[in-house]
Amino acid sequence: MRLAARLLPAAFALLLAAGAMAAAPEDTAAAARAMLDRAVAAMRANEPKAIADFNSGAEGFHQGDLYVFCARNNGRVDAHIDPAQIGRNIQDIYDIDGVAFGREMMAVAREGQVIAVDYMWQRPTTHQPAQKVTFVTRVAGHVCGVGYYK
Repeated sequence: MRLAARLLPAAFALLLAAGAMAAAPEDTAAAARAMLDRAVAAMRANEPKAIADFNSGAEGFHQGDLYVFCARNNGRVDAHIDPAQIGRNIQDIYDIDGVAFGREMMAVAREGQVIAVDYMWQRPTTHQPAQKVTFVTRVAGHVCGVGYYK
C-alpha cells in the first residue's frame, strides 16, 4: 500500500508532464509568430548572419517543429533547416493535395504585414498528413516564414 501511495503522485506528475509536452509552446501560433518577428528583426540587422542562423537553427531559430525559411523574390530558397531545400524554388512546392502553397506564399507576402497560409503537409515527427499554417512576410528582398502544425 505504501508503494502504491508513493507511485500514484509520481504517475500523476508524469501525466501532467506528458500533457505539457503535448501542448508545448513551440507548437503554437503565438510561438511561430514570435519566431517570425525575431527573424524579421535579424534580417534587418544583418541579413547574411540571419540566413546562416536560420540554416543552422542558431539563436533559437529552430525549436521543435518551428524553423525559419526564406526565399528570394524569385522563389529561390536561401534559408531552411533542411539543407536539401536550399536552392529549391518555393514556387515549385505543392502540398499533399496538389495545392501550390509556395506560389501562394510568394503572392500574398507583403512587407510590414504577416499573412497566414494554410496547407496540408507531412508532419516530420509522425509522418502523417497534418494541417500546417505558415506565417509569411517580405523582408530584405525575401519572403520569410515560420509554420506550425494545427
